[in-house]
This record gives sequence, C-alpha cells and structure tokens, in this order.
Amino acid sequence: MTTAPRVVGAPIPRIDGRDKVTGAANYGADVEVPGTLWAKTLRSPFPHARIRGIDTSAALALPGVHAVLTGDDIPANMRWGRRIVDVPVLAQSEVRFVGEQVAAVVADDEEIAQRALELIDVDYEELPAVTDPEEAMKNEILVNPDMHGFKGLLYEVNEPTNVVVHFEWSNGDVEAGMKEADLVVENTYTTPSQHQVYMEAHNATVRVNADGSAEVWTPGKAPYAVRGQISGPLGVEPESIVFHPVTIGGDFGGKGSPMNVALGYVLSKAVGGRPVRMVFDYAEEFLAANPRHYSKLRMRTGVKKDGSITAHDVAIVFDSGAYAGFKPAGHLGGAKAAGGPYRTENARVVEDMVYTHNTPCGHMRGPGEPQAVFALESHIDEVAKALDMDPVQFRLMNLVEDGEPTALGDVFVENRAAEALEVAVEASGYNAPKASGVGRGVSVGERPPGGGRINSQVSMEADGSVLITTPLFEQGAGAYTVLQQVVAEDLGLPADAVRMVVADTGLFDMDQGVGGSRVTNLGTVATHDAVGQAQGELFKLAAELQNWPEEKLEVRGQMLVRTDTGESQPWSNLIARVGTPVVGRGVASGGYENPVTGYCAQIAEVDVDAETGQIRLTKLTTVHDTGTIINPIGHQGQINGGAMMGIGFGLQEELVRENGFISTLSFADYKIPNIADIPELTTVVLDTPGKGVGPYNIKAIGESPNAPTAAAIANAIADACGVRVRDLPATAEKVYEALQNA
Repeated sequence: MTTAPRVVGAPIPRIDGRDKVTGAANYGADVEVPGTLWAKTLRSPFPHARIRGIDTSAALALPGVHAVLTGDDIPANMRWGRRIVDVPVLAQSEVRFVGEQVAAVVADDEEIAQRALELIDVDYEELPAVTDPEEAMKNEILVNPDMHGFKGLLYEVNEPTNVVVHFEWSNGDVEAGMKEADLVVENTYTTPSQHQVYMEAHNATVRVNADGSAEVWTPGKAPYAVRGQISGPLGVEPESIVFHPVTIGGDFGGKGSPMNVALGYVLSKAVGGRPVRMVFDYAEEFLAANPRHYSKLRMRTGVKKDGSITAHDVAIVFDSGAYAGFKPAGHLGGAKAAGGPYRTENARVVEDMVYTHNTPCGHMRGPGEPQAVFALESHIDEVAKALDMDPVQFRLMNLVEDGEPTALGDVFVENRAAEALEVAVEASGYNAPKASGVGRGVSVGERPPGGGRINSQVSMEADGSVLITTPLFEQGAGAYTVLQQVVAEDLGLPADAVRMVVADTGLFDMDQGVGGSRVTNLGTVATHDAVGQAQGELFKLAAELQNWPEEKLEVRGQMLVRTDTGESQPWSNLIARVGTPVVGRGVASGGYENPVTGYCAQIAEVDVDAETGQIRLTKLTTVHDTGTIINPIGHQGQINGGAMMGIGFGLQEELVRENGFISTLSFADYKIPNIADIPELTTVVLDTPGKGVGPYNIKAIGESPNAPTAAAIANAIADACGVRVRDLPATAEKVYEALQNA
C-alpha cells in the first residue's frame, strides 16, 4: 500500500453526487421497462377483522384493468420474512393491522388502478384487537394463533402466545447484586414508533420472463438477501431472480425487506409476465412501511453509597406489530445497549418482541439502540441524582476502562468512553454558568462496527484506469466514494482514475448489502483485498511478458516498478498487450478476534419556558471516538444526519396510534426537525484515532450519533426545570403537564 498521494482522509466529492443533484440518477420509480403496467393495493380499514368475502367483479369489469388478486389467489403457505417467515403476500381470511394489503389491482395506469380499488367490495367482520404490547402478553387475544408453524422462529413455540421472541443477555447474578446494594433505583421509560422518513417511498417493478426467471428494480439495500427470502415462498431458485441496481433515495434501515417484491412477482405472472410497477404514496408509508418499534423499558439498578454499581437489570417490551418478518435476526440486537458501557459484575437485559394488531415494525438507524440508550442514559442521571452525585462524575466513576468487561461481559480492544465524555464536557462548556431555565444534559453511547459479508471486484484496465465492480446498492451514505478512495490510495492514483460500476445480483453468490454500520469496515477490507489480488495478477503478467520477478514488483500510480533495478513501465502497457484487464476479488466477513467498538458522548443545552413548557434546543455537542476517517465530508454528514434524527426522536417524531389506528398520515401531522429546530452543532473527533478494523483502522459512524441524543435532551430538560420526561417525544405539552403536577 503506497502513502502518496494521500487520498484516504481527503474531502473527495461524492462519486455519485453530480448525478443526484442534476437529476441524472435513476431511481426505482424512474425505471422504464417496456410494457409496464401499474399495480395498487386495497388496504384494511380495521386493525383486526375476518374477511367474509371479496367481490372484485366491478373492478375486473373496468376498462384498462388486467387483473385483480386477493388472498384466495395466493397459496396459503406463501409468506416471506427476513428471519421469521410470517408476512403473507396478501391477507388471507383475516386482516391483522390497519393498512394490511387485502387485494391488488393491475391496470394500464395508476389512475385506473386507483379507480378499480374503489370498486372492490370487501365484507369484513370486525374482531377484537389488542394494540398494547403488555396487554398482548396476557395472550387473551392471539394475533397469530398459528405462530408455532412459522419458519425461522428462534426457538420452538409450543404454547399459544403473542411473544414471538424472548431474548436475554446476562452476566453474573443480578438478584445477588441487588441484595448487596445500599440503594435500588427503578424507572420506566417509553419510546414511540418512528418512521424513517426517507425521501423516496417504497417502490418495485417486477417482470417474470417466459423461462420463469424474474427481473426486479427496487430501491432495496440488501438485494441478495431479499432474493433468498422470496425465492422459497415463490417456489423458484434464488439465482433465477435478478435484482438490477437503482439509486436508493434514502433508507435509514427501512429498505432492507422484500416489501412488495413477492407480490409484484405474483402480479406479473398473473398478467402473462408483463412488468408490474408498484409505488407507495406517503400515506401508505406512514401506515404500513416497517417503522421503528414502540418500546417500554423498565430499569432497575443497585448501587452502593459510594456510587459503585452492584447490579443492573433491564426488561424491554417491543411492539413488533402484526408480523415479525421485517427483522433479519427476529429481534433487535441494539437492545443490548441497555446494559451500557458501565462497570458491574451483575447485569441482565431481557427483550420481549410481542405481536399486536399494529403496523409491523422493522429496522431503523441503530435498531433497538436509540430506545435502549434513551432509557439507560436517562436512568443513569436519575441514579446519580438519587445518590446526590454529579451525573458526569457518576459516569466517569463507572465507565469501563481498557481491558475491563462491560456490564454484559463484552471486552473490547479499547474503551474510550471516559475520554470522549471529558472532551465533551470541555467542548460544550458544560460547567459554565447558565441562565435560569437553561439546562445541560449528558449522554454516552457505544456502537461496534457491523458484521456480515461484503464482496468487491477490482479491474486494472488497458487505458490506465481502475474499475470497481460492487454488489452494493448504496443507500445514500457515501460508500461508493469511500471504496473509490481506498483503491486510489492502495495504488497511488488520484481518485478520479478510479471508476465504479454497480453489478446486478448475477455477479456474486451472496452479499449482505449495506446497513448495520458494516460497509466502511467490511467494504474497505474486501476492496483492499481485491486490489491486492489484482496486483498479484499483474505481477504474474509481468513475469510472463517481461521476465520480471514477481516478488520485486510494486505498483506506484500508473507505473509498474521493479524495485531491485528501478526499471518501470506503465502497467497499462502490459494489460494492453494481452487485451484483457487484470481482475481481483475480495470478500470480507464480520466477526473479529479482538472486538472493536466506538464511543459517542453528547451534551445538549436547552432553554425551557417554565410557563408554557416550550423547549428550545440551543446547542448540541457530539464527541466521537473514531478510527481512520476515510472521507471527512461523508463522516461529518453521518454525524450531522444522525444527530438530527436523534433530535427528532427526542423532541418531535411519533407515529400517533390509538387502538390500532394511525392519525399521523401526512407531514402536516408527522413532525420532523426543520431548519429552525436545528441547534448550534459542535463536533469533536478525539485527537488520536482509536484501534479499529482492517488495513485502514475503521470504526463505525453511521449509527453512533443518533442513539445518545434523546437522553441528552431529556437530561437537559430535567436540569433546566426539574421535571423528568420518561415518555418520548419530550413535547412542550408533556413538560407543561409535569411542571403543573410538580
């Protein structure tokens, strides 16, 4: 690996930026496939009802309608899921949430399809619904009584239940630790369901060919995985379904599922293989598109009078909604963050994933982690208050140091949480005098890089350029530019000498796709290895054509150099002589011998009007423990975006539900931060890069900035006016009510 020119670490403009800002980027709904028909779906108006009958005759008689399908036209076992296979392609016999798809129409255009939906007559028998997950845990109304037969369950289910997953992390003896405590502090916190609010709604175009193969154009970030998830239910081989790359207009965790791809396949077959396009409107997004899980978290922490933690116990209930198939692990691994980076010999985190008659929930930036960290870091402040200790000092006393296990027993190669917190205190002016009504709050989060599998292919071309062929359908975070910089750095080339092409799913056997904070760490390893293999092929070529010893060769920019004699020539000359590029491939998988993690410390400053409860977030300081920063523009973009998403989670965003009905079905009702809500943002990166992953020493950044923010805000509100908001979002109404009851 050469060191000049320094491309890694440079603020290289995004390789895909120009196409996006000029309108040249091809998004899923832009794809023009000859002969495309439009499809739309009729959705349930009830959270739970029996379908007694569906009359589609009037819809079928409408000119321009090609097909109308209901659950009766779908095999009973045709369900899909990322792990737990429980999502029906169309509802059969029952609907289980408002917005569940009951029938689908294929027509010449979108307008005709919509008119046809209005002609479908469904006879429903409304049934009792359970929409509170704790009520659902009583199992008096079963959401999926046939759950025991679902494929992909994490364990065998023998008793009727709505608890689809019970998962536990533990270390030591919690009850014994509680008995050792001088004080036990208990609190309960709740967080709402939150939509990812990507700019581009879900869409899919599917064509089934005469030979039974299929082609798909959809903005999904995990095409290889989705291919595998739908091929079984459809009764075809995964390799027979080809996903073509399209530009993804935002994801934030929400575009990793099959969504309507399987339905599109069935509809295309129903119309003789013509391509069928489906595009959600945003009301459908808010109604039925796998948002973040509602959660209730109970925390119990035992402490000594000196502030040491003897035990920490957490019980989390997640509302999975009607189905669990939108989660690749079946549960939310981010819930483990409720254990925290704190020192104790006894800890337990229990997670229950519960079926209800609400919208099925899926992944959103740091799935499970913002909920867990909000509760934990709010609770840590409350424990400190109960001990009459400063919340910063209480944290510094208990945060793990190098070599120490976390509460749940994880041992990382380094722990820089205390360092990040101390820097945040200094950078934010945490200890500076403040006016009445002004409060400051602190929060700490920890995020390891994600696992999985990523492939890369690098070709050195006869014109002196280098081509990266990637299976990654990048969702907007800047991964293509990062890989471009790695190749340029490895070969000593300028970034613009490296081109990128995105392959369809026919090139590699399997790839995990983007998401989970995996791409920079695994993608750089795979791409670095692909460069090394390509160079090895080049050296073999030089040995064959020039009789140069392979072990004495280096690539330095455009030149191939013989290090023992100093001879050199453009490597493109050798490639031109044989007429084919030299190609290398690399693959990287997650799982590390020495686990790596990164820390984020945030301090929020708020101004609270004690008469109205109005909250104004004035400052947010965010400090990050990072490895090598490949692209500082992209890195800062992740921090900015994550912090803003954390602000929305803390102060504004909520899919408001009542008895299974969602009332926030437009941006007039669903509030997200706008420019007036964004505070003064200060970002600090710790001076010395930490110990990361791979040849470029990488730590995660995509999901670390948003998890601590809500707790920092809630703690600042408590500091400002003395009332504690334990139920997000922390609105003016909640603060006002708490002040009135104080």
